[in-house]
Amino acid sequence: MAFPPQFLEELRARLPLSEVVGRRMRLIRAGREFKAPCPFHNEKTPSFTVNDQKGFFHCFGCGAHGDVIGFVMRHDNLSFPETVEQLAGLANLPVPTQSPEERERFERQKTLYDVMEAAARWFEQQLYGPAGRAGLDYFHRRGLDDETMARFRLGFAPADSGALRAHLVKAGFPDPMLEEAGLIRRREGTGQPFAFFRNRVIFPVADRRGRVVAFGARLMEGDGPKYINSGDTPLFQKGQILYGMARARQAAAEGQPTLVVEGYMDVIACVRAGFTGAVAPLGTALTETQLQELWKLAPQGNKVPFLCFDGDNAGRRAAWRAVERVLPHLIPDHSVRVAFLPEGEDPDSLIRTRGAAAMRGVLDHALALSEMVWDMETRERNLSTPEAKAGLKAALEARCREIADRTVQEFYLKDMRRRVDEAFAWKRDSGGQPGRPWGGQRDGRRDFRRPPNAPDPMRQQILKASRQRSRSDSQLRERFLLATIINHPELFEEVGEALGQLHFIHPTLEELRQAVVESLSRDSGLDAPALCSHLSVHGFSSMLEDLLSADLYRLATFARPDAPLEKAREGWHDALTQQVHRRHVRAELEEAKTVLRSDATDENFARMDGLRREIVKIHSGGSDDSGDDPLS
Repeated sequence: MAFPPQFLEELRARLPLSEVVGRRMRLIRAGREFKAPCPFHNEKTPSFTVNDQKGFFHCFGCGAHGDVIGFVMRHDNLSFPETVEQLAGLANLPVPTQSPEERERFERQKTLYDVMEAAARWFEQQLYGPAGRAGLDYFHRRGLDDETMARFRLGFAPADSGALRAHLVKAGFPDPMLEEAGLIRRREGTGQPFAFFRNRVIFPVADRRGRVVAFGARLMEGDGPKYINSGDTPLFQKGQILYGMARARQAAAEGQPTLVVEGYMDVIACVRAGFTGAVAPLGTALTETQLQELWKLAPQGNKVPFLCFDGDNAGRRAAWRAVERVLPHLIPDHSVRVAFLPEGEDPDSLIRTRGAAAMRGVLDHALALSEMVWDMETRERNLSTPEAKAGLKAALEARCREIADRTVQEFYLKDMRRRVDEAFAWKRDSGGQPGRPWGGQRDGRRDFRRPPNAPDPMRQQILKASRQRSRSDSQLRERFLLATIINHPELFEEVGEALGQLHFIHPTLEELRQAVVESLSRDSGLDAPALCSHLSVHGFSSMLEDLLSADLYRLATFARPDAPLEKAREGWHDALTQQVHRRHVRAELEEAKTVLRSDATDENFARMDGLRREIVKIHSGGSDDSGDDPLS
C-alpha cells in the first residue's frame, strides 16, 4: 500500500526517534545525540547513535541506518504497512486511504518542488545581475551583507514579465505546471501568461523540511501593494506555514526559544542576532494551524513560544485577538507568552539600533497568557461600582471557559478568582466567612464596616502592589548592575560614566555604588578579588556577602564571576536600559500632565493616558518621586 508523502512526513515529525527507540532499548544521552549498543549486531562498545534533529539512526559498526519507520521495521520485523499503522496509532494519526487520483497528485507535487527550487535559484541569480541592482542596493541599505543574503536565499524578480517563464520553459517546465505553482498567471481577455512576481525583492518560503514551496515579495517603489505572497497551491497554504519554520525547528531542538514576529526582515534580523527560532506568518494573523505548528516545533516541556507585538494600542489589540485564538486550544504544558516591543520599534529596527540585548530584554519581560487575559478584561473597565466588579468577574470566568481542556480551564478559573479577590481586597471575618465590600449584606444586614467615602479598594490594591513591585524591581536591577561591575571591573572603562550618573533608590546600594565608582575611578586596573578586598576594608564586607549570592546569580547569570565578558556586558546594558527607560517614561508622564493642564485636548489626554499605562506596565509608580499616584 502507498501512503501520501505528507502523511509520512507528519508521522516522522510527530514521533521523536529517540522516544520510539527508547521504548525498545536503553539510550544514553551524548551531547545532542543518544548512544547505545547496536541492536542489530553484537558489540560491547556503543556505536549505535540516534539523532532527533536529523531524524535518523546510524551504527558505525555494522552500517545500519534509517529513520523511525526503518528502525521499527528492522527491530520489530514488520512490513512497511504494518510499521506505518503501528506508528500512526502511537502518534494518534488516522491512516489515510489513497485513490489512484491521489497518487497521481502526489507524484505531480514532487515535480512542483523541482520547479519551485528552479525558480528560487533563478531569483537568486537575478539579484546579482544587472537587472537586480536595485534589489541589491535595497538589501544593502537594510544592513544585509552578502553572506546573509545567501543564507536566506534572497533574490530579485525583474520587471520583465516574461523572463522567468522563458527560463523555466527552456528548463523543461511547461506553462500548466508554472500556473499550478503560482509562478505565472494569465491576463484577462488575451490569456497571455505573465510572471506573478515582478520588480520586487524575493524571500523564498520553505516548509519544515527546508523545501521551497512559495515566495514572498516586497515592492521597492511604484504602485501596488508593498508585500505580496504566493497564492495557495498544492504545496502551499499560507495559513499553515510560517516563514523560517525549518530553521526554527532545528533551533527548538537545540533549546532555543521560538518567537513569532511580523515580517521577513524581522525574522532575518532576529536570526542574525542569535534568535534562530524566529518565524513569521505570511501576511495574515496567526492561525490555529500555525499555532499547532509552533507547538510541534518545540520539544516536550518547552512548548511556550513568544508572540511579539508592537507596543502601541494597535499592537495591544492585535495581541488580544491572538489570545482569543489561542485560549480554546490550550492543553497542559502548551501555552504562549506575549512580548511587547517599545512603541515605534519592530524587531529589525530595535536590533539594528540597540542590539540583541534590547530584544532579549523584550522577551524577558514577556507576559504569561494568564496575565494577558487579566489585562484584556480590566484595562478599559471602570470598576467603581459593585455591578462593574461583578461584570469583570463574569467576563473573566467566561474567558476561562473558552478553554476546551478541563484541567487547564480549572486552573485558569482558580487563578482569575484569586486575582479578583486580591484586587477587591475581600477579607474573611472572624467567623471564617468571606467579608463583603462596603454596602454588602452580612447576615441579612448591611455591612457598614467600610465608610462610604473610602477609596475604591481595587484602585488602592493596584497602587499598593504597583509601588511594591516597582521598588522590588528597581532594587533588583540595581543589584544586577552592581554585582556585574564588581565581578567584571574591566567593564568600568566603558560603563563607568553611565554608572556614575545613576542614583539608586536603596540607600545602602547607593553607598556601595558610590564606593565602587570611587575605587575604580582611582585605580581602573583592579581585578574582582582586589576590588572586593578594597570594598571590604572600607566596611562593605557584609553588603558584598549579601549582594554576591547564589540567589542573585540564579536570576542574573550574566552577573556571575565566571560569566563570559560579552554576556556580562550585554546583561549590564540590558539592566541599565530597563532602569533608565522607567525613569524616562516617568519624566515624560509628568511633562504630559503639565501640558494637559494648560491644553486639555483629546490628543494630549491620549498621550498622557498612554504614558500612564506604560508606567503601570513597568511597575514604576511611586518609586522615584514623592509617591504620587501613577494612575492619576
